[in-house]
Amino acid sequence: MNTFPQKNPYMPTLLLKCLGFWIAFIPIAILNGLLRERVLAPLLGPSLALPLSGIFCGSLFFLLVYFTLPWFGRLTARYYRWIGLLWLGMTVLFEFLFGRLVVGKSWGELLSAYNPASGNLWLLVLLVIVLSPSLAGRLRKA
Repeated sequence: MNTFPQKNPYMPTLLLKCLGFWIAFIPIAILNGLLRERVLAPLLGPSLALPLSGIFCGSLFFLLVYFTLPWFGRLTARYYRWIGLLWLGMTVLFEFLFGRLVVGKSWGELLSAYNPASGNLWLLVLLVIVLSPSLAGRLRKA
């Protein structure tokens, strides 16, 4: 069974919208990291700042998707799932490429973000990214 949407003459436009929208996640993630490191961690300590930061970041991502979803136009549930999967793939790819090639993090450091036992809720943020288009579409009855 093919999980991707059928051929659609608007697909190139939709892909560009997905990319443009996904780029808006980057400043949110950067500002969230700055807030965590400069405000939350000094006030609350890193063990509390890290999960709060994950919850905050996921919430901001969902709100962004919810309020800007009409920009995509009316889409089927299948398209919303496809958009979420595309954003998930782009996010993970960006995280590993940027973290490895630009920041110089080790594979261990990069993979540690996927351990919720450490207090890092990055997996929750990724879950929000992949489910937000579908959930927001249902909530907005789009």
